[in-house]
Amino acid sequence: MSIDASRWDVLDWRRRVQDLYDAVRAEVVPARAHAVWVAGRDGLLGTHPASPVPAAERPSFAGAPVAPYDPAYRFVVPVDLDVEPARRDVATGTDGVVPMERVGRVDLPALGSLDVWWVAVYGGGLFVPLRDATSARTTYGGGRYLLDSVKGADLGGGLDGLVLDLNFAYQPSCAYDDAWACPLPGPGNTLAAPVPVGERHAADAHGGVGLADGVARG
Repeated sequence: MSIDASRWDVLDWRRRVQDLYDAVRAEVVPARAHAVWVAGRDGLLGTHPASPVPAAERPSFAGAPVAPYDPAYRFVVPVDLDVEPARRDVATGTDGVVPMERVGRVDLPALGSLDVWWVAVYGGGLFVPLRDATSARTTYGGGRYLLDSVKGADLGGGLDGLVLDLNFAYQPSCAYDDAWACPLPGPGNTLAAPVPVGERHAADAHGGVGLADGVARG
Protein backbone atom coordinates (compact mmCIF):
# COMPACT_ATOMS: atom_id res chain seq x y z
CA MET A 1 0.00 0.00 0.00
CA SER A 2 1.50 3.33 -1.04
CA ILE A 3 0.93 6.86 0.23
CA ASP A 4 -1.15 9.21 -1.91
CA ALA A 5 1.31 11.65 -3.50
CA SER A 6 -1.31 14.34 -4.15
CA ARG A 7 -0.50 16.09 -0.86
CA TRP A 8 2.94 16.86 -2.26
CA ASP A 9 1.25 18.48 -5.24
CA VAL A 10 -0.78 20.64 -2.84
CA LEU A 11 2.41 21.60 -1.00
CA ASP A 12 4.01 22.69 -4.27
CA TRP A 13 0.85 24.59 -5.27
CA ARG A 14 0.86 26.54 -2.02
CA ARG A 15 4.54 27.35 -2.35
CA ARG A 16 3.96 28.64 -5.86
CA VAL A 17 0.99 30.74 -4.76
CA GLN A 18 3.11 32.22 -1.97
CA ASP A 19 5.88 32.98 -4.45
CA LEU A 20 3.37 34.62 -6.77
CA TYR A 21 2.02 36.90 -4.05
CA ASP A 22 5.59 37.70 -2.95
CA ALA A 23 6.18 38.94 -6.50
CA VAL A 24 2.93 40.90 -6.43
CA ARG A 25 3.86 42.67 -3.19
CA ALA A 26 7.36 43.41 -4.51
CA GLU A 27 6.03 45.24 -7.58
CA VAL A 28 5.46 48.91 -6.67
CA VAL A 29 3.18 49.68 -9.64
CA PRO A 30 -0.21 48.08 -8.89
CA ALA A 31 -1.18 47.58 -12.54
CA ARG A 32 2.09 45.75 -13.20
CA ALA A 33 1.58 43.67 -10.08
CA HIS A 34 -1.84 42.74 -11.41
CA ALA A 35 -0.36 41.62 -14.74
CA VAL A 36 2.14 39.44 -12.85
CA TRP A 37 -0.71 37.92 -10.87
CA VAL A 38 -2.91 37.22 -13.90
CA ALA A 39 -0.09 35.49 -15.78
CA GLY A 40 1.04 33.51 -12.75
CA ARG A 41 -2.44 32.40 -11.76
CA ASP A 42 -3.32 31.36 -15.30
CA GLY A 43 -0.15 29.29 -15.47
CA LEU A 44 -0.98 27.51 -12.23
CA LEU A 45 -4.62 26.92 -13.10
CA GLY A 46 -3.79 25.56 -16.53
CA THR A 47 -0.84 23.31 -15.77
CA HIS A 48 -0.39 22.47 -12.09
CA PRO A 49 -1.44 18.99 -10.89
CA ALA A 50 -3.15 20.53 -7.84
CA SER A 51 -5.16 23.00 -9.94
CA PRO A 52 -8.91 23.04 -9.27
CA VAL A 53 -9.43 22.97 -13.05
CA PRO A 54 -10.22 19.32 -13.83
CA ALA A 55 -7.25 17.52 -15.38
CA ALA A 56 -9.13 16.73 -18.59
CA GLU A 57 -9.87 20.42 -19.12
CA ARG A 58 -6.40 21.83 -18.42
CA PRO A 59 -4.96 21.37 -21.95
CA SER A 60 -7.72 23.60 -23.36
CA PHE A 61 -7.78 26.06 -20.45
CA ALA A 62 -7.28 29.52 -21.96
CA GLY A 63 -7.06 31.42 -18.68
CA ALA A 64 -9.60 32.86 -16.29
CA PRO A 65 -11.38 35.94 -17.68
CA VAL A 66 -10.13 38.99 -15.77
CA ALA A 67 -11.33 42.60 -16.03
CA PRO A 68 -8.78 45.30 -16.94
CA TYR A 69 -7.03 46.83 -13.94
CA ASP A 70 -8.91 49.79 -12.44
CA PRO A 71 -7.03 51.74 -9.73
CA ALA A 72 -10.33 53.02 -8.31
CA TYR A 73 -10.84 49.60 -6.74
CA ARG A 74 -7.55 49.50 -4.84
CA PHE A 75 -7.86 50.33 -1.13
CA VAL A 76 -5.42 50.56 1.76
CA VAL A 77 -7.68 50.85 4.78
CA PRO A 78 -7.37 50.55 8.57
CA VAL A 79 -8.97 47.57 10.26
CA ASP A 80 -11.70 48.52 12.74
CA LEU A 81 -11.42 46.30 15.81
CA ASP A 82 -14.55 47.71 17.46
CA VAL A 83 -16.79 44.87 16.29
CA GLU A 84 -18.78 42.21 18.10
CA PRO A 85 -17.01 38.85 18.28
CA ALA A 86 -18.50 36.33 15.88
CA ARG A 87 -17.68 32.78 14.86
CA ARG A 88 -18.55 30.62 11.88
CA ASP A 89 -17.98 26.88 11.72
CA VAL A 90 -17.81 26.05 8.03
CA ALA A 91 -17.90 22.46 6.80
CA THR A 92 -15.65 21.84 3.80
CA GLY A 93 -15.14 18.80 1.64
CA THR A 94 -11.40 18.41 2.19
CA ASP A 95 -10.53 20.22 5.43
CA GLY A 96 -13.38 19.16 7.71
CA VAL A 97 -15.08 21.85 9.80
CA VAL A 98 -13.11 25.08 9.62
CA PRO A 99 -13.72 27.58 12.46
CA MET A 100 -13.55 31.25 11.57
CA GLU A 101 -13.51 34.16 14.01
CA ARG A 102 -14.25 37.76 13.11
CA VAL A 103 -11.24 39.92 13.96
CA GLY A 104 -12.24 43.25 12.44
CA ARG A 105 -14.01 45.15 9.73
CA VAL A 106 -12.85 47.38 6.89
CA ASP A 107 -14.74 50.19 5.18
CA LEU A 108 -14.36 50.56 1.43
CA PRO A 109 -15.36 54.08 0.33
CA ALA A 110 -18.47 54.14 -1.87
CA LEU A 111 -18.83 50.36 -1.65
CA GLY A 112 -19.52 49.37 1.95
CA SER A 113 -17.84 47.33 4.65
CA LEU A 114 -16.37 43.84 4.79
CA ASP A 115 -15.71 41.62 7.79
CA VAL A 116 -12.17 40.35 8.29
CA TRP A 117 -11.96 36.75 9.50
CA TRP A 118 -9.28 34.69 11.18
CA VAL A 119 -9.15 31.05 10.13
CA ALA A 120 -8.73 29.47 13.57
CA VAL A 121 -6.82 26.36 12.56
CA TYR A 122 -3.19 25.33 13.01
CA GLY A 123 -1.10 28.31 11.90
CA GLY A 124 -4.15 30.48 11.27
CA GLY A 125 -4.56 33.24 8.75
CA LEU A 126 -6.71 36.08 7.43
CA PHE A 127 -9.70 35.41 5.21
CA VAL A 128 -11.70 38.08 3.38
CA PRO A 129 -14.27 36.78 0.91
CA LEU A 130 -16.56 39.00 -1.15
CA ARG A 131 -19.99 38.78 -2.69
CA ASP A 132 -21.37 41.72 -4.68
CA ALA A 133 -23.96 42.71 -7.25
CA THR A 134 -22.06 40.94 -10.04
CA SER A 135 -22.30 37.55 -8.29
CA ALA A 136 -24.26 35.01 -10.37
CA ARG A 137 -24.20 37.49 -13.25
CA THR A 138 -20.70 38.17 -14.52
CA THR A 139 -18.85 36.57 -11.60
CA TYR A 140 -19.21 33.28 -9.73
CA GLY A 141 -22.53 33.04 -7.93
CA GLY A 142 -21.01 32.00 -4.62
CA GLY A 143 -18.67 34.99 -4.46
CA ARG A 144 -14.92 35.48 -4.69
CA TYR A 145 -11.90 35.71 -2.39
CA LEU A 146 -9.76 38.78 -1.76
CA LEU A 147 -7.44 37.41 0.92
CA ASP A 148 -6.79 33.86 2.09
CA SER A 149 -3.41 34.02 3.75
CA VAL A 150 -3.49 30.36 4.86
CA LYS A 151 -3.26 29.52 1.14
CA GLY A 152 -0.74 32.31 0.41
CA ALA A 153 -3.15 34.90 -1.02
CA ASP A 154 -1.95 37.99 0.85
CA LEU A 155 -1.61 41.47 -0.66
CA GLY A 156 0.16 42.96 2.37
CA GLY A 157 -0.43 45.64 4.96
CA GLY A 158 -1.73 45.35 8.50
CA LEU A 159 -3.98 46.93 11.11
CA ASP A 160 -3.16 50.50 10.13
CA GLY A 161 -3.52 49.86 6.42
CA LEU A 162 -4.65 46.52 5.04
CA VAL A 163 -4.25 46.24 1.27
CA LEU A 164 -7.55 45.23 -0.31
CA ASP A 165 -7.23 45.52 -4.07
CA LEU A 166 -10.46 44.24 -5.54
CA ASN A 167 -8.77 43.79 -8.91
CA PHE A 168 -7.24 40.68 -7.33
CA ALA A 169 -10.61 39.14 -6.40
CA TYR A 170 -10.48 35.54 -7.57
CA GLN A 171 -12.85 32.64 -7.94
CA PRO A 172 -12.76 29.86 -5.35
CA SER A 173 -11.92 26.33 -6.38
CA CYS A 174 -15.58 25.30 -6.50
CA ALA A 175 -16.10 27.65 -9.45
CA TYR A 176 -14.01 25.25 -11.53
CA ASP A 177 -15.00 21.85 -10.20
CA ASP A 178 -18.02 20.80 -8.17
CA ALA A 179 -15.88 18.27 -6.31
CA TRP A 180 -14.75 21.17 -4.10
CA ALA A 181 -16.67 22.68 -1.18
CA CYS A 182 -15.62 26.27 -0.48
CA PRO A 183 -16.24 28.63 2.45
CA LEU A 184 -18.16 31.58 1.07
CA PRO A 185 -19.18 35.10 2.14
CA GLY A 186 -21.80 35.68 4.79
CA PRO A 187 -23.89 38.86 5.19
CA GLY A 188 -20.92 40.81 6.57
CA ASN A 189 -18.98 40.18 3.37
CA THR A 190 -21.73 41.02 0.91
CA LEU A 191 -21.77 44.36 -0.91
CA ALA A 192 -24.89 45.76 -2.56
CA ALA A 193 -22.76 47.57 -5.13
CA PRO A 194 -21.17 45.85 -8.13
CA VAL A 195 -17.45 45.11 -8.15
CA PRO A 196 -16.76 44.85 -11.90
CA VAL A 197 -13.04 44.04 -11.54
CA GLY A 198 -11.09 40.88 -10.77
CA GLU A 199 -11.78 37.40 -12.08
CA ARG A 200 -15.04 36.76 -13.87
CA HIS A 201 -16.92 33.57 -14.64
CA ALA A 202 -14.74 30.63 -15.58
CA ALA A 203 -15.34 29.70 -19.20
CA ASP A 204 -16.79 26.39 -18.06
CA ALA A 205 -18.05 27.44 -14.61
CA HIS A 206 -20.22 24.79 -13.01
CA GLY A 207 -23.85 25.33 -12.13
CA GLY A 208 -25.86 25.51 -8.93
CA VAL A 209 -24.59 27.06 -5.73
CA GLY A 210 -25.65 25.98 -2.25
CA LEU A 211 -25.29 28.82 0.22
CA ALA A 212 -27.43 27.90 3.20
CA ASP A 213 -24.43 26.81 5.27
CA GLY A 214 -21.90 29.23 3.80
CA VAL A 215 -20.46 26.59 1.49
CA ALA A 216 -20.65 26.34 -2.28
CA ARG A 217 -20.92 22.97 -3.92
CA GLY A 218 -20.28 23.52 -7.58
